[in-house]
Amino acid sequence: MTAPGYRIVRMETHDVRFPTSRDLDGSDAMNPDPDYSAAYVVLTTDDGFEGHGFAFTIGRGNDVQTAAISALEPYVIGRDVEDLGALYKDMVDDSQLRWLGPEKGVMHMAISAVVNALWDLRAKREGKPVWLLLSEMTPEQIVGLVDFRYLSDALTPEQALDILRRAEDGKQERISRLRAEGYPAYTTSPGWLGYDDDKLRRLCKEALDEGFGQIKLKVGADLEDDRRRFSVAREVCGPDFPIAIDANQRWDVASAIEWIGALREFDPHWVEEPTSPDDVLGHAAIAEGVRPVPIATGEHVQNRIVFKQLLQAGAISYLQIDSARVGGVNENIAILLLAARFGIPVCPHAGGVGLCELVQHLSMFDYVAVSGSTDGRVIEYVDHLHEHFVTPVVIDNGRYVTPTAPGFSAEMHPESIAAHSFPGGEVWKDA
Repeated sequence: MTAPGYRIVRMETHDVRFPTSRDLDGSDAMNPDPDYSAAYVVLTTDDGFEGHGFAFTIGRGNDVQTAAISALEPYVIGRDVEDLGALYKDMVDDSQLRWLGPEKGVMHMAISAVVNALWDLRAKREGKPVWLLLSEMTPEQIVGLVDFRYLSDALTPEQALDILRRAEDGKQERISRLRAEGYPAYTTSPGWLGYDDDKLRRLCKEALDEGFGQIKLKVGADLEDDRRRFSVAREVCGPDFPIAIDANQRWDVASAIEWIGALREFDPHWVEEPTSPDDVLGHAAIAEGVRPVPIATGEHVQNRIVFKQLLQAGAISYLQIDSARVGGVNENIAILLLAARFGIPVCPHAGGVGLCELVQHLSMFDYVAVSGSTDGRVIEYVDHLHEHFVTPVVIDNGRYVTPTAPGFSAEMHPESIAAHSFPGGEVWKDA
């Protein structure tokens, strides 16, 4: 019988949208006018604890994503919040839900929102931030959260246990260091494609002044514009400063190789999403064609299986998890273990409402309990919409300050939800 206070008794959802397209915040070659949005879910236990989660979208279709989350209500009502491994697998393994994917698209993102809300709820009940809750689990407990189906040709439970057991040595020292120093960040805020050169120049200078050790520029719409903008950023930041670029899936294989070649003189730190995130062999061909320029991908990779293939093919030099794309915390743990198995650094995607808040926990867990390192690793940061969260991220001298509040940092202020609810919220009444 489920203990009192651990049973989920209510689910509510909200279609929350922010009009970021008005200032072209978030604009890139494939998404010129995004309205950052959250298909938002709140789970409540019988003693009043709440868990918050969301799927990130960029406007139209957020209602569809919210409806998909609502469809998962029968899987969580009445369930024990402690049994997160079983809850995750029950949703992912449902035969009729799997037909909608399987393990990809709107339904999988809905599962992610619910799974992340469950972790937020469990961490609040235990009085710990999610990164610490995960880091203090035993290797056996962590492996029990992972679905190894389709992974065993690259990662077995025994190999995952070996990775986690090796990281046990020095774990407490890394926790102390994380609390004292935080985690390195890079910023995309200067690089949105809709910004003019003066704004790009000003924001690059601000990024340097704020202590960031890397920035990222959006590219892919017009080659001459990209060359000019990269030249501006390089002039401000200097010849050796890491500047990554992001094409947001804009190119075919041949055009990616040609375009990257035309930008090579500016020394891109990595090239992100040069082609379709589903095209594993295309990524491998691009990586070979532009070597030694590194390739990074992950924010739109739909599940652990595609990540496995990218790693097996030697297609990426940097792996970019997204906290709300795959099946939530559980599947991201599998991906972190895969990256550790292949020796590839994880540099998460965090552009979008609330993604910085969530993914910091996953990188910090990776540092403490999986990879044991921050070498070559940074978390993306964008300076948008953090004021809407109860425990927003804090950046100090270009580093994420380690969260101390219980939970997953996912909870929005009620007034922010009300004002930005679509279509009836105050922000949208005159739109």
